[in-house]
Amino acid sequence: MTTIAGTTVLTGIIGWPVSHSLSPAMHNAAFASEGLDMAYVPLPVAPARVEAAVAGLRALGFRGVNVTMPHKAAVLPLLDWIDGDARGIEAVNTIVVEPGELRGYNTDVGGFVAALREVVPEPLTGAGALVLGAGGVARAAVLGLARLGVARCTVAARTPARGEDLVRLLQPLAAGTRFTVLAFGELEAAVVREADILVNATPLGMDEALKVPRVLVDNILRDHIVYDVVYGQRPTMPLEQARALGARAIDGLAMLVCQAALSFELWTGRPAPREVMRSAARR
Repeated sequence: MTTIAGTTVLTGIIGWPVSHSLSPAMHNAAFASEGLDMAYVPLPVAPARVEAAVAGLRALGFRGVNVTMPHKAAVLPLLDWIDGDARGIEAVNTIVVEPGELRGYNTDVGGFVAALREVVPEPLTGAGALVLGAGGVARAAVLGLARLGVARCTVAARTPARGEDLVRLLQPLAAGTRFTVLAFGELEAAVVREADILVNATPLGMDEALKVPRVLVDNILRDHIVYDVVYGQRPTMPLEQARALGARAIDGLAMLVCQAALSFELWTGRPAPREVMRSAARR
């Protein structure tokens, strides 16, 4: 258990809701492992109270917070400085409180890449990707893939207009990547089979009522790299299929730990104990 005293430096997570978050377990385990007098608390913040919550961080002596849905875009105008990734995908997931300044970062891009690199160390220059989704995680995934040299990226979205918005936002940052946007209903077997990397960047697969399109699951091949940002008690259908075939697979827990580790490093200035955080997230 973390002991909180008058000297304890506070961090936390703001969102609506936050009761499901694994971040408190990960960060408090990391702080304890490193012998740091720090604590991480969940902070449920209703959308109407975001401005007041962010303004209060400095007054309350917080070192920083993570930001989760639905506040990642809403905090942007409330900060004094924003890093390139957060500005590029228009989403902040980490705030660092510095003397006289609130600084915004996005560690989802780096976390996505780091988790991928743990399983796929070789270059991805010239590869093709299929990304399901057009929200904040999909933006992070697409930018990360573009930085790794992916040449072709198909974005499949429930609402194609959101996919087009993603491409318009990221194309200036991904000059070497050619984009195609499809609706879920337009997704065909050939599109899945021709991609080298398959990414589910949606909540689909989180439970039985939210299924990933069957055309994706049925066309996974042994040489695919399958990356599902969903994490839970059991693997999603794409991950089950990939592992059954012997394909390389990355789950959402890996990305969660990697992005959390980057937040830890921003707040503490020291390397994160990633295995400690991974173990805490699995409990």
